[in-house]
Amino acid sequence: MSRARDASAEPQPKPLRKDAERNLRRILDAAREVFATRGLGATMDDVAHHAGVGVGTVYRRFANKEELIDALFEDRIAALAQLARDGLAHDDPWLGLVSFMERALVAQADDRGLKELLFDTAHGQQRVSHAREQMAPVVTELFERARAAGCLRDDVEGPDMPLLQLMLGTVVDFSREVSPQLWRRYLTIVLDGLRARRDDAAPLPVPALDEPQLDAAMGAWKTSLR
Repeated sequence: MSRARDASAEPQPKPLRKDAERNLRRILDAAREVFATRGLGATMDDVAHHAGVGVGTVYRRFANKEELIDALFEDRIAALAQLARDGLAHDDPWLGLVSFMERALVAQADDRGLKELLFDTAHGQQRVSHAREQMAPVVTELFERARAAGCLRDDVEGPDMPLLQLMLGTVVDFSREVSPQLWRRYLTIVLDGLRARRDDAAPLPVPALDEPQLDAAMGAWKTSLR
């Protein structure tokens, strides 16, 4: 018997019934919304409730929350890597780097779960590590390209980027309820620090928090850490 015939004789996975396919889509859509707003601390019960299905239906599709996270965020990580490639394709080396940093922070601001996924290796560790490996060469090239053009200071390295994103992403979380665009102020300060030279400091696009806002942000931040 030929190999082709052997292969054709192997049982093929059955396509999902239409109702099962609808349930899967509802679960994934609900998980995307729940994790984006609450972070990865949300439970399978939360996802099931938001999807309007029983939690048993969720567990029939995904053995545990980590499996659901893997299914949901695989495309998120790929999209983030694409942002780095888009920055590299920009005609201006400096604007390409700025574009990547800004768009990556917008993605984190819009999706709380994405930030946790990027910096919490407890969730999908192998896949996230692989995604970082895929991104690192492109991000390093973004830095090298800007440095070669005389835009980036000489002592900045590619591995600085994850820490800069983590630092700015923390501002996103800290000020989310009080001043959602505050991260743009600190991104501008960071970018000024990354420049090889500048004639004058860039204007800050968002005002600093006043004392009541700072107190409110601190209170919300402490509550989120409990």
